[in-house]
Parts: sequence; C-alpha cells; structure tokens
Amino acid sequence: MGRATTTRLVDEGARVTAVDVDEPGLEKTVALADAGDRVVACPADVSREQDVVAAVDTAVEAFAGLAGVVTSAGIFHPGDLKPAADVALEDFLHVIGVNLAGTFLAIKHALPYLVTSGGSIVTIASTAALRGHGFGSGYTASKGGVDALTRLVATQYGRKGVRANCICPGGIDTPMTAGAFLTPEATERFENRVPAGRVGQPEEIASVAAFLLSDDAAYLSGQTIAVDGASTIAG
Repeated sequence: MGRATTTRLVDEGARVTAVDVDEPGLEKTVALADAGDRVVACPADVSREQDVVAAVDTAVEAFAGLAGVVTSAGIFHPGDLKPAADVALEDFLHVIGVNLAGTFLAIKHALPYLVTSGGSIVTIASTAALRGHGFGSGYTASKGGVDALTRLVATQYGRKGVRANCICPGGIDTPMTAGAFLTPEATERFENRVPAGRVGQPEEIASVAAFLLSDDAAYLSGQTIAVDGASTIAG
C-alpha cells in the first residue's frame, strides 16, 4: 500500500520521501515510481524514534518542508495470531511497537512541519479496528489505537490547520496479507462473503490516501474510512 501510494502521489505531481525497513523493497518502490529526484528513499525502522526523526529530517531537507504524511508501515507476527491467552507479551509488544508506536512517532515528529504548512495526515489502520476478526491481539489493539489516535490529532491540531483521517482497509492483496492468511482457500471464502465479491488492490487504498491529502478533502478531518468492499457491514 505504501508503494502504491508513493506511485500515485508521484503521478499526481507530488514529491515523496519513501520510508521502508526493507531496503531492497524500498529500492523497488523508487524504481517503480520512476520520478527522478521527486522520490527520496529513506531506510528506517518506524519503531525506532531516531529512525523516524531522521526520515522526517530527510523529507524536510530534500523538499524544503512537509505537506502530508501517510503512515502505512505495519506488520503481522505469527506469534500474535494465536488465541489471546497464548500470545507472548514480547510478540504483542513487537506488533504494537511497529503499528501503533511507529504511527505515533511519525505523527509526533511531522506535526511541527505540518502546522507550518497546514498539512494532512493519513493513517492506515484496518477493519480490525472496527470489528473483531478473530485473530491478532496486538494487531487488533494496534489498529484500534491508530484509529483513536487519528481522531485525537484531528481534535488537537484542527485549529492549527492540520487534518487527520484514518483509512481502514479490508482484505487487500499485499505480500503481508498473502503470507499471513490470504491463502487461495481463504481468498475464495472472503470473496464469497464480501459484497464487492473480491479482494481489494493496494491502488484502491492509494487513491483514497491521495484524495485525503489533497485540497479536495479540505473540510474532511477526524474521519474513519473503511475501504473494504462493504465487508464491515456484511455481517
């Protein structure tokens, strides 16, 4: 989703600092965006504050400011996908550290620049924040936290010109979901259950993120938007 969002924003004329802990993956993102000096690569682990500070500094130095942030970094952990009583605290906290603390750190260190520019924050949570999926104690808690944190920031910084909105993707065809639970059998079950009749694509998250960053969404803030093919209302 981060890669698709980078590509979409570049296509619309934006300059982007792409951040990823996976350096080969980051190189692929930059190559696919094919934007010359309009994309800057910054390897970083978002659960480490010094890495996040460096990423924000890189963006500001490269482009003389910061107008928007998309917090798309997230993980599953095999140990977290067990029943809650069997999840080790270490695994739970590892997921929280990337998904929730990483989002907090990105927002925290971007805010001083976004206040100056009147910028927009787009967080990526999950439909796990809206309904029980039956797996992932740390994942569910982290995504619920991302959703709530987004509303907090929208409330605290709205009068300072900053907007914040949260996207909650449903089943999206990414390497992370494919590796964790979207087996061919699970995909078929999902497609039979979701009203849209299919798994979503990363580009469909990217298009919503691009809209939320744009001036077309100037009066939209503090909202949770499920991009899920209507799965959260399907029962």
